[in-house]
Amino acid sequence: MSAGTDTAHDGALATPGAALPVPLRLLIGGAWVAGDGAPLASRNPARPDEVVAEGTQAVPADVDRAVRAARATAREWARTPIHARGAVLARAAAALEERADQLGLELAREEGKTLAEGTGEVLRAAQILRYYAGEGDRVAGEHFASPRRGERILVTRRPLGVVGIVTPFNFPIAIPAWKIAPALVYGNTVVWKPASTVPLLAMRLAEALDGAGLPAGTLNLLIGPGALGTALVRQPGLDGLSFTGSTGVGRMLAGEAASRGVPFQGEMGGKNAAIVLADADLDLAAEQVLFGAFRSSGQKCTATSRLIVADEVADEFLALLTARLDAWRLGDPTDPSVHMGPLVTPAAAEGVRAAIAAAEAEGARVAYCGPSPAASDGGDAPSAFVPPTVLEVGAGSPVGDHAAAGERPASCVPCGNTAWREELFGPVLAMRRAASTEEAFALAEDSEFGLSAALFTRGIATALEAVDALDVGILHVNSESAGADPHVPFGGAKKSGYGPKEQGAAAREFFTHTTTVYLRG
Repeated sequence: MSAGTDTAHDGALATPGAALPVPLRLLIGGAWVAGDGAPLASRNPARPDEVVAEGTQAVPADVDRAVRAARATAREWARTPIHARGAVLARAAAALEERADQLGLELAREEGKTLAEGTGEVLRAAQILRYYAGEGDRVAGEHFASPRRGERILVTRRPLGVVGIVTPFNFPIAIPAWKIAPALVYGNTVVWKPASTVPLLAMRLAEALDGAGLPAGTLNLLIGPGALGTALVRQPGLDGLSFTGSTGVGRMLAGEAASRGVPFQGEMGGKNAAIVLADADLDLAAEQVLFGAFRSSGQKCTATSRLIVADEVADEFLALLTARLDAWRLGDPTDPSVHMGPLVTPAAAEGVRAAIAAAEAEGARVAYCGPSPAASDGGDAPSAFVPPTVLEVGAGSPVGDHAAAGERPASCVPCGNTAWREELFGPVLAMRRAASTEEAFALAEDSEFGLSAALFTRGIATALEAVDALDVGILHVNSESAGADPHVPFGGAKKSGYGPKEQGAAAREFFTHTTTVYLRG
């Protein structure tokens, strides 16, 4: 473990479910320290009076300190053998696995996803660390023949240097893991700014990596407001920035990075469609659409937020889906019988409620709205809860570039409804009916985003057609739109992604650059 660890901080590790809030600390240059900024309290969205963790935030001067610390150790870390770097990740993975139940409970209390999902996310973070821990045993470069006698051409890879990582609230340990693990194993040092709504799980991941033997300054954790991300990208010592979050913030950071010539990797918005065709297994489709739309309260960039159903089976499918939703229990996410918890904050829930109201005012019909916790538990519903909602929307006025003539069948009219067009990041599913497979595919393409899509069909020819017709980064056939494995590329098309993809071997395309070596004896 790095020098300078705060002893009171260590003592907090054994009390994840205690009434007392866990003290928050920053990690800068190997020392766990309190921030000099404003106070920060991480509250349980299911129980707003319960403070899960609290501390003080970082200030802009801490960004400079963290980047300087990362720069100071960058050369030595890059020269550390990749197998040794991977061993650190493997030890951190073991630490997460050992404490998965404890950390899963903290995640459920802090972010609002169910206990099962929270524990599963901690284990997924460990899986990601283990995958990259084995990178030293994979292909490290390429060898080319030379047109000149006695010469060989080698293509090797080098780390970028000091990399900034900015992560969102919705997967507070898995998304950071899939950025930080490749960054570190490829020899970069890291300055990480997580979402300030989920600081405890960020601290837990940093603890696992720090305790696994990272040299001081190799990983730096800055907990604080969004302005720290802007300060980070403007740092002269930064060599790259990887971001996951909202489209607006991502575009702003991409612009800042481009103005300084800093490589940028961005995973941004999604408005993911599930297409249910007439030949689909409707029971399977109903199950998978429910999982894709309403697990994690819809707070996934890959969540199903648009539903396109063949007209001839639409009523039957909707009946199957609503029957499943009737058994879908909303409540405290730490209760093992609960299927869906609250949104991350009351403000986030209020924004989703306002969007539902706007969609109704624009003509959407409420096809389903589940009960609030008050309806089943007999009390006032906490304001962070939004019940699962299905809105059927119709055609509207053409919107944007997608309205260009000749892009879709005449029957496929673009929809301008808020629920169809905007990423609401909540448990809201906008539904449209399609008269044909061609129209269904065109409706799926009626979005500026292209992260993920799901297709339900028994026809292999139809599935193959979808591969060509749907411009998305991830296509699921007969499974939910959400989900990603660490050994394959993850990322979106169109305005959902910017720069190289994440995860798998694709990650090294961002976190390293090539050196072509002409080698002659």
